[in-house]
Amino acid sequence: MQDSNNRSADRDPWTQNPIVDDEGMKKDRNGEAWERELITNLAMGALKEQRRARRWGIFFKLLFVAYLIVFLVAMLPGRDGGLSVGKPHTALIEVRGVIAADAEANADNLVTSLRDAFKSSQAKAIILRINSPGGSPVQAGYVYDEIQRLRSLYPDKPVYAVIADMCASGGYYIAAAADEIYADKASIVGSIGVIMSGFGFVDTLDKLGVERRLLTAGENKGFLDPFSPLRESDVAHIKSMLGTIHQQFIDVVKAGRSDRLKDNEALFSGLVWTGEQSVELGLVDALGSSSYVAREIIGQEKIVDYTVKPDPFEQFANRLGVVMAETFARITGMEAGTIR
Repeated sequence: MQDSNNRSADRDPWTQNPIVDDEGMKKDRNGEAWERELITNLAMGALKEQRRARRWGIFFKLLFVAYLIVFLVAMLPGRDGGLSVGKPHTALIEVRGVIAADAEANADNLVTSLRDAFKSSQAKAIILRINSPGGSPVQAGYVYDEIQRLRSLYPDKPVYAVIADMCASGGYYIAAAADEIYADKASIVGSIGVIMSGFGFVDTLDKLGVERRLLTAGENKGFLDPFSPLRESDVAHIKSMLGTIHQQFIDVVKAGRSDRLKDNEALFSGLVWTGEQSVELGLVDALGSSSYVAREIIGQEKIVDYTVKPDPFEQFANRLGVVMAETFARITGMEAGTIR
């Protein structure tokens, strides 16, 4: 009973709240202030952290967008075109890699580059810097014909071919259109010939017990089928076709080099030579680099690159359509002839 009375005495009779003295009130208030301050500090710290994280997030997003814009601009088909260059200079066009419709060195890019360079009033001459093992005779022929056409329209603008590591087959097909050809003493030059390759799997199918069923409309529609025996008539037809393309190549080289070529049938046998040997054979006029030709021959040391760079997105889309045709050609052994 006494404890009960004591507990009742510690409470306000009207509100039933605990009765505390001034010192207790002060302690409770100090405790509440400390807790409130702690909660406020925690809340402000969290808010500051959120703001800091948001600012860094915005910064990195802007940085990524800027990087993406720079990348896309860098990947766009580039052409200096002389439009941003107000002083006389030498125009440079790169013929780099395999010459093919789906490669960097395709006729569309090279022809566009050539037109820009010829049309530029500040480009006093054009250098074709070639580093290519060859490729499609069709693509090389397009470029050769366009050089001839543009030279007739701009007779005062000379074209020089400068060979880097290699200028073989289709690369030399293009070089033959130049007024003069230069190379390094160790460059690989030549390979004036045409090749078409494939495989035969007849014996393989027999050993595996697989029967080949080929249905065609047209007696020669399945010629050179890799799973059927090779027919002499097919071989004769292909050799005739390759011989025609080879003769076209020979005619182009003779027209471009004229009496500078030595009387040597090995020139058109598909062999290659060093740049030094090529000077002796008449395939190359002299030894020299692009900077040497620009400085010493053209007299315009400043070089401006007019090469149209490939658009990676467009190149990827185009490649999708080409892959199926190439795969089919490899399977059937019907790959197009390649100048080598």
